[in-house]
Amino acid sequence: MKRLLWIGGFSYLLIGLAHVIIGSLLPVLLAHYGRDYTDGGTLIFAQFAGFLIGVLISPALAARTGKRPTLVMALFLLCAAQMLYALLPPWGWLYLIGAVSGFGFGMVEAVIGTIVIGGVKESTGSVMSRLEVFFGLGALAMPALAGWLIALGMWRFSFPIIALMAAAMAIFWLTVSFGKLDPVLNERQASITASSERKVIYQSRMLPLLTLFILFFFLYVGTEMSLANFLPSMLLERLELGEAQAALGVTCFWLAMSVGRLFSGKIADAYGYGRYVVISSAAAALLFLLFPLANGAAGTFALIILLGLAMSGIFSIALVFASRMLPDTEDMTTSLLIAAGGVGGALLPLWTGRSMDLGGAVSSAWLLAVFGGALCLLGIVLFVIQQRKSGANRPTLLNKSN
Repeated sequence: MKRLLWIGGFSYLLIGLAHVIIGSLLPVLLAHYGRDYTDGGTLIFAQFAGFLIGVLISPALAARTGKRPTLVMALFLLCAAQMLYALLPPWGWLYLIGAVSGFGFGMVEAVIGTIVIGGVKESTGSVMSRLEVFFGLGALAMPALAGWLIALGMWRFSFPIIALMAAAMAIFWLTVSFGKLDPVLNERQASITASSERKVIYQSRMLPLLTLFILFFFLYVGTEMSLANFLPSMLLERLELGEAQAALGVTCFWLAMSVGRLFSGKIADAYGYGRYVVISSAAAALLFLLFPLANGAAGTFALIILLGLAMSGIFSIALVFASRMLPDTEDMTTSLLIAAGGVGGALLPLWTGRSMDLGGAVSSAWLLAVFGGALCLLGIVLFVIQQRKSGANRPTLLNKSN
């Protein structure tokens, strides 16, 4: 299990790199092609559309071919897409390449998340947070690397770095033995049986709760990706920083996310998954409300760091929270919620890109505040439902309950 978690962690590091590379390079990429932010939002939409398809297909494909072959195929697709990015083909081709890239890293994330949530029954929050730390390190490293390469005039070489890492991880998954877990990773199920199980896995009483979690993940990932992808551009406009300096804003955000994830799992395991989700969502909403009011580089960067800390554990802990609220549905719930995040990551940055073109950075910052407020409201509703299901007379943040 330790070997699996380490390799899974490095795979999440790769996913973090792939998630944010377009956002990190967006200003210089748009300048190279002579495009506007709406086109940039469309490219991000294409990537996350591919992500959505990869996540939704992953349960059926893993059942048919096995989890290990599915991971290897997805990683090689990601490798190929990044190499094509590096060639700087005509702009129209980038949409297809982005979709293939998203398909690859979306499938990797869904399969590994399913393995961990389904297989780890104790301290699940800590384990998922550990994986998310690796994701955050990748998302942290990419803007810094991109900023350095932009300063050197070699920004296109960001893509081959991810391609080489994807190829290396594919070889690891293909060749490394995980002992007793090998049969599980290579197991194939009859597609008819798998389909039948998916049709009856949710009871009707679970559907309203599942819908709320889907909306929550839609908003969370969409808000996070909107901030991560357009933050450099927003800093360029509001603070008049250089391109390389603006990219460091995303570095600060992901650094804070990585630090927060070192502790979020243990905190959530100790004090309750629902409680962690609602408090973190409320803190993020407040900080998003302050973000368009911030003046000066120091105040803005301080808010970015606080936002990273507040949002650091929401995704992984909310996944565990959902699996506890919807028992015996781990495989399908994990894929559906990650897919919902993919939809949000596709649509909300598209809206944010349009807002950047029409209203500029301040207007887009207020739009993020609206997203954050809606996320907070959903978190409160989910917490209230949890408290009622656990037999409490009223929701409280003082009594421990997972």
